[in-house]
Amino acid sequence: MKELQILYIEHWHNFLLAFIPLFIAIDVAGILPIFMSLVEGIEKPQKIKTINQSVITALSVSVGFLAIGKFIFSVLGIEIYDFKMAGGLLLLVFAINDLLFAEKGKRAITSTMGVVPLGIPLVVGPAVLTTIIVTVDTYGYIPTVTSLVINLVIVWVVLLKSNFIYRIMGEGGSKAFAKVASLLLAAIAVMMIRRGFVDMIAFLKKSS
Repeated sequence: MKELQILYIEHWHNFLLAFIPLFIAIDVAGILPIFMSLVEGIEKPQKIKTINQSVITALSVSVGFLAIGKFIFSVLGIEIYDFKMAGGLLLLVFAINDLLFAEKGKRAITSTMGVVPLGIPLVVGPAVLTTIIVTVDTYGYIPTVTSLVINLVIVWVVLLKSNFIYRIMGEGGSKAFAKVASLLLAAIAVMMIRRGFVDMIAFLKKSS
């Protein structure tokens, strides 16, 4: 019984550790103002179709990358610690860019905008894909996939209720939340680089 309780606690601990970086990387509050500008003037049925299209696209791309990511690594001779450090640097660049420079602009309305640009790269972009690979190696497939699905459900609900949420937060509140999320993403990026470096040192010591 005690062993089951320990296993249960460990499972939820790993889930939370996988959930938080993905939640920050997806940055649903940062997506919200962009989504509002994209769907401006669209009828409700088309808006719902676009939201469903974006979440399905995001899930398909994420699971596909998760399935073949490590195979690609083995073919190219890339170690996990290489990807952790490279991914951490990439996330750090994204975070700094969001904090200091980037202003995501409005895009033209198309029938497939749920796929591009909403599903990819706004919901699931390089930052999310990098986080997925690192979390699955660190915490396992079940916590990572579970946290991914729950994060995408959150995105789906937020986008469905976007008018109500945006009125509460306001444009300034949404942008402020996005900046805080970018700062946390920068901290996670530094953590990834540090863990990758530690793993590399451990691997080199073991090999020597």
